[in-house]
Amino acid sequence: MKKDFSIVGKSVPRNDGKAKATGTATYTDDIKLPGMLHGKILRSPFPHARILNIDTSRAASLPGVKCVITGEDTPKIKYGNWRLFPDTQDEYPLAIDKVRFIGDEVAAVAAVDADTAEEALELIKVDYEELPGIFDIDSAIKEGAPVLHDYCPGNISVNRKIHYGDIEKAFAESDYVREDVFNVHAVSPAYLEPCAAVAQCDLDGRITLWTSTQVPYIVQCLLASTMGMRENDVRVIKPFVGGGFGGKMELRTWEFCAAFIAKKTGRPVKFTMTREEEFLAGRRRHAMKLYSKVGFKKDGTLTGKDLRIYLDGGGYNAMGPTATFLCGTFGAMLYRYPNYRFWGQHVYTNKPPASAMRGFGAPQSLFATESQMNIAAEELGIDPIELRIKNAQVTGDEIPDVATISSCGFIEALQKAAEMSGWKEKRYSPKPGQGIGIGCYSFISGGVFNWFNTQFPFSAAEVRVFDDGTAHLLTMAADIGQGCDTVLKQILAEELGLKMEDIRITSADTSTTPQADLGAWGSRLTMMNGNAVLDAAKKIKAQLFGAVSARQNLNVIHELGCKDGMVFPKSRPDRGIPFGEAVAMAQKANRGEPLVERGYYTPRDKGLVTPAFSFGAQISEVEVDKDTGVVRVKKFWTAHDCGTVINQMAVEGQLEGSIQMGLGYALSEQFVMEDGKTLNTNFLDYKMPNAMDVPPSEVAHIETYEPEGPMGAKEAGEGLAIPTAPAIADAVHHATGYRCKDLPITPEKILAGKKD
Repeated sequence: MKKDFSIVGKSVPRNDGKAKATGTATYTDDIKLPGMLHGKILRSPFPHARILNIDTSRAASLPGVKCVITGEDTPKIKYGNWRLFPDTQDEYPLAIDKVRFIGDEVAAVAAVDADTAEEALELIKVDYEELPGIFDIDSAIKEGAPVLHDYCPGNISVNRKIHYGDIEKAFAESDYVREDVFNVHAVSPAYLEPCAAVAQCDLDGRITLWTSTQVPYIVQCLLASTMGMRENDVRVIKPFVGGGFGGKMELRTWEFCAAFIAKKTGRPVKFTMTREEEFLAGRRRHAMKLYSKVGFKKDGTLTGKDLRIYLDGGGYNAMGPTATFLCGTFGAMLYRYPNYRFWGQHVYTNKPPASAMRGFGAPQSLFATESQMNIAAEELGIDPIELRIKNAQVTGDEIPDVATISSCGFIEALQKAAEMSGWKEKRYSPKPGQGIGIGCYSFISGGVFNWFNTQFPFSAAEVRVFDDGTAHLLTMAADIGQGCDTVLKQILAEELGLKMEDIRITSADTSTTPQADLGAWGSRLTMMNGNAVLDAAKKIKAQLFGAVSARQNLNVIHELGCKDGMVFPKSRPDRGIPFGEAVAMAQKANRGEPLVERGYYTPRDKGLVTPAFSFGAQISEVEVDKDTGVVRVKKFWTAHDCGTVINQMAVEGQLEGSIQMGLGYALSEQFVMEDGKTLNTNFLDYKMPNAMDVPPSEVAHIETYEPEGPMGAKEAGEGLAIPTAPAIADAVHHATGYRCKDLPITPEKILAGKKD
């Protein structure tokens, strides 16, 4: 049920806005410590090779060089985020026996300055035995293909299957069945801040690591493991982060090397990646090959879906197991499939590892889904929006072993998007060279599956309140630019009846904030950390209400409320007292004990995937030059269901960023590869849309109330990145007759495939 909020639902400026606008925000590379060394990493020039010998003697003797390490110097402990399944942990901080992609990390140097460290890299001599490379899915799974990892002779590291209903019977009883193959490409998260890490070792041998990360707790655990240390002897601090989008959610080599060398030398060490390194060896979105078969009745009713996906994972698993898992989940979303079969396989190739990136498997899986819905609508003679409404998921729908839809505004979003865009007129009376198309999405609000295998709750928060009417919120939630610090303060302020300026927040420091939190990924922070904050706030209120009730001789504690800095009986607001006085009362009643409470949240695990799903529809209008094939997107209309909108301005900012990312995915961004080497390693050659390329957009919030979410909220960050590519693809088809099944949509493809 919806409530009358004072702060939630308003457009509140970002907590970090002033620091970023004035240039006072401190990022990892801004950190300078006395005596600090500068590190550089030696990378493999070969996509696949055996390491025979590494000679570091010349580098070590170069004046100014203080430390050189190889994999042989390390504890040789493999790591990976999927700790629940040890076989998926396939990566060493520095390569031990083999390199598996161009850019794989082989050695590290620390020197008095970055130039000396760079010079030292050239003095390291590595003897390699080159091995055959495999650069695509078909070659990797072919019988007799070179093996990348000894434990995995077929190069398929992960299998994920979902099956319910009778899919063969469904197709046999269908009036219309279609099969399509889609190929979607790898793209870069392209965060503006390159990764960096600074490590310092104290006199007791404990490590403090400042790092540009989305997952401080995960880095703490994996760094401790790979260094053979206790977890609480490693402290991880997240400074300001200039974007992540999934590309910063693992322990990375430079974090290990900074910590390891700091401990070995006794001096602080900094590693900062270059943009070339980010493009050459950074994590990227999975390229995939998708085989999708769907069946319909004549009236458009879906009968079943058979989906098989191969994920090109590159040289290591990284977060590929999660992407494989989620592809099947998203394949069953949005529409009611009474019969469904999914088989996903994660494949090793000699390319840079693919991993998490905004959408986590959904942009690929739903590109196929939405493209097929648009193709089917055309061939069945049904309007694409009407076909979707007929099959749309609604509140209460259940998908076996996948999800129960606890709130859903999908149909309303479809109707609103059609209304805003003037769909009927533009779709059925198009102007020459112009087209309009639709794409839709559903996305998770965090996950319930504990793949990191932690004994802690998924999220925790600590709230301290004081007799001056202020509060202090401590959380390990990682704000990486999406604004979760602001949202969590809004939730706390709303629940305690305080102003935003009454609340201080300390976040993302593993030694001072509550254990634990799995980080910023999967759009989990508002749902999970918000619920933890609410839990702590409600415990604070219980203490305050108890003290005030006793002082004012009130019988029923829950008759009290907090608002506008006051604690008061709801039936007698005139008898309210200031929040700070109520805190003082509670402290005196407890012999001066500070008023501090911790809140926790772990989603209920009923074999499902997520506590809640968002939904939405997006319509794009394009103009295609008939002579050049160049696409110009004129406008977007988006209607989305994110439950209760906590911060309207922040949600609209997420939408704008998502459109920019989806626009690049659809039309321009792609890696140019040659035998496993990335050739376009700068922003000049990697064609990411800039602010001038992003068209105007109109947005409508379809507010539902999510019972599992804090104050009814659910995700609004990643789902919006999904529908843009299929919407543009459909609009291009509407304008030209060319249907893209292999992203990106380029002028060359349009000219070759368009119908005059």
